[in-house]
Amino acid sequence: MRARTLLVGLAAVVGCHESSSAPNVVRLPSTAFVGGDISALARIEQAGGVFRDGSQAGDAIAILRAHGSNGFRLRLFVNPNDSDVVVNDLPYTVALARRVKAAGAKLLLDFHYSDTWADPGHQTTPAAWASLTLDSLERTVETYTAGVMAQLKRAGALPDIVQVGNEIDSGMLWPLGELYVTGADTLTEWNQFTALLKAAIRGVRDSLAPGDSVRIMLHYSLGGNSGGTQWFFDHMGAYGVPYDVIGLSYYPFWHGAMVDLQSNLWATATRYGKDIVVVETTYPWRTDGWQSMVTNGAGMSWPATPQGQASYLQSLVTTVAGTPNGHGAGVVWWYPEAIEVPGLFIWGGGSLCLFDTTGNVLPAASALAAP
Repeated sequence: MRARTLLVGLAAVVGCHESSSAPNVVRLPSTAFVGGDISALARIEQAGGVFRDGSQAGDAIAILRAHGSNGFRLRLFVNPNDSDVVVNDLPYTVALARRVKAAGAKLLLDFHYSDTWADPGHQTTPAAWASLTLDSLERTVETYTAGVMAQLKRAGALPDIVQVGNEIDSGMLWPLGELYVTGADTLTEWNQFTALLKAAIRGVRDSLAPGDSVRIMLHYSLGGNSGGTQWFFDHMGAYGVPYDVIGLSYYPFWHGAMVDLQSNLWATATRYGKDIVVVETTYPWRTDGWQSMVTNGAGMSWPATPQGQASYLQSLVTTVAGTPNGHGAGVVWWYPEAIEVPGLFIWGGGSLCLFDTTGNVLPAASALAAP
């Protein structure tokens, strides 16, 4: 059965082209989290963005739900500056979280622990916390996290999954929680980083009552890198960091071919026995602005067309579904609502979202459907 599953996944990767469709043999579990990170949705709506399904205007969440999404991720900044789409403070996030829950969808909350974007190259401590000592920062992180969770719970929007930190390959809350400060990770750096990570996790769990079900996710960015993933999660085990779900980013123009992701999924699921979600991915439906990536990226095996985008996502879902022991637990599209609107910078110029230039939903939205 394991060999047959692997062959099906490889067929999905190797044989895809413009008119191909993913095989139906391997399917995600019914409990899988499938959907998108829609953190900019309210901001885009405020700027005049309109979403459509068959030319009929409607709510983007409802449209994506109708095409099979069952969950949505929302990022949270501590004190954002409200420029472009850097608007995700707590009131904004609570309001959007309530919409997600009202639509009957699952919620994944993504703590950035920063006032702005956090990723492997940027993990800037919030300005209000910048002068704190390590002990004080730990207490602040724990208290802040618990307070956020309590407010979401009061709003009827308790997350199903909480991501503590965003793409934390190089640590978080720099400089105290930074790895590779001197060019190589050290015992002191790992102690400080994991102390902050554990404080965040305590904050989530401090807020829960008996019967509350919230899973903790740790997010590593290099989904096509088995060695890097093992390095990071071996350290999580060695330092006793408690977590439930592994989150991986997989951008095919940066992170290798689909077979590289598949190899990592198999190795990671086998080594740690944890559920794995590809928690960030995207693919262009047109080439403008992305031609060099379409040409040069190792994973860019599909045309940059609406059907090519759908075929990519069908193959990705099939690859994740083939993860051993049912540990392929979901796929989250990055920024599906990223349509162009006046006055806002939109990453990719709208070429990476799940809606076209008129706001009409694209075929790839249906490829996310949970079986």
